[in-house]
Amino acid sequence: MSADLKFDYKALAKEFGTPFYIYDFDMIKERFLRLKTAFKARKSQIFYAMKANSNLSLLSLLKELDSGFDCVSIGEVKRALQVGTKPYKIIFSGVGKSELELKQALEYDILYINLESEAEMYVLENVAKKLDIKARISIRVNPNVDAKTHPYISTGLNVNKFGVAFDLARKMYLYAHKSEFLEPVGIHFHIGSQLLDISPIHEASTLVAKLVRELKALNIELKFFDIGGGLGVSYEGESEPDLYAYAQGVLGSLSGLDLTIALEPGRFLVARAGELVSSVLYEKITPSKRFIITDAAMNDLLRPSLYNAYHEIVLPYNEGEKSPCDVVGGICESGDFFAKDRLLEQSKNGDILVIKNAGAYGFSMSSNYNTRPKVCELAKFKDKNDKTQIKLIRKRQSFETLVQDELECLKEG
Repeated sequence: MSADLKFDYKALAKEFGTPFYIYDFDMIKERFLRLKTAFKARKSQIFYAMKANSNLSLLSLLKELDSGFDCVSIGEVKRALQVGTKPYKIIFSGVGKSELELKQALEYDILYINLESEAEMYVLENVAKKLDIKARISIRVNPNVDAKTHPYISTGLNVNKFGVAFDLARKMYLYAHKSEFLEPVGIHFHIGSQLLDISPIHEASTLVAKLVRELKALNIELKFFDIGGGLGVSYEGESEPDLYAYAQGVLGSLSGLDLTIALEPGRFLVARAGELVSSVLYEKITPSKRFIITDAAMNDLLRPSLYNAYHEIVLPYNEGEKSPCDVVGGICESGDFFAKDRLLEQSKNGDILVIKNAGAYGFSMSSNYNTRPKVCELAKFKDKNDKTQIKLIRKRQSFETLVQDELECLKEG
């Protein structure tokens, strides 16, 4: 049985079917409070990066813990509002916001909008002018610091599409400061995701804090120092970042500055709390390979196919000698795999197979490729009597729901 989530997988599979995601809400709460405590010596606010996992029940849990939300689409802003989040606990990031999204964000009166380009600033100013309001902004600075992570999730180098260089940031702040419809309230950086070495974050923090001091000398007083997210988690037994050292490095860079620190953790809070539970369909032996074929596939969990990411995989009820195998799904792509040459026990039809550390960028990146309905999601938590409870927090998608919009168009002729 898995050491992380202690319950009867077989009973859950019988009740809900497979595949399904299950999240340990108590673990998420514990990690949130640990991170919050690390920054208790300074004014700070956590804004959960919703792109990691945006289930409404999860957002409701975090809202009750006093989390804010970092959103990268107006849809995510609406999700945050849907669970009762106050607008001043919402920030809007992302490199490709549309004019309509910017307009809606201003109408919702969220805390601030993270600008990613000079062009976006002019569009936002024009939108704010039409609404006759002042838009609170932060500017994402690209500090050109190597995050030492996977190239697809590195965001702080000059070759990345995110943010602006320091010289352009100064120009934008001066423009916004003089604008009748823009109010610079923060500065933002985010150099990448899955960072196990926190020294690049501290390097970036020092560089960006220097710019804040330069702006202050120009009478541009900011309120928020947004350090993004990116804290890594252990997928293969790596040491996770020391939260105290992480906080102290950031705090040290802000000596003499009265700023509220904004944090945008996503993966750190939810990745290790989630599992994708599937069933074995077949074992297939070829002259050169052993395959375990599961009822989950790359449309349910894309990370291994997209990033060649590692996830621990267990057959919690199987015993015996292990041998190398590829764990794959049934999608018509050779890239549809969860692991290659992984040592696992022999399996047979109906055996439970669990893919661990899948709480972040699992369901949120899932799709209907091959017309596969999206899986259901469950939450595990202890009630006030310390008894483990399981709750369905998203129903399994039906074929009828999947094609509903198309059928309506078809019927309209």
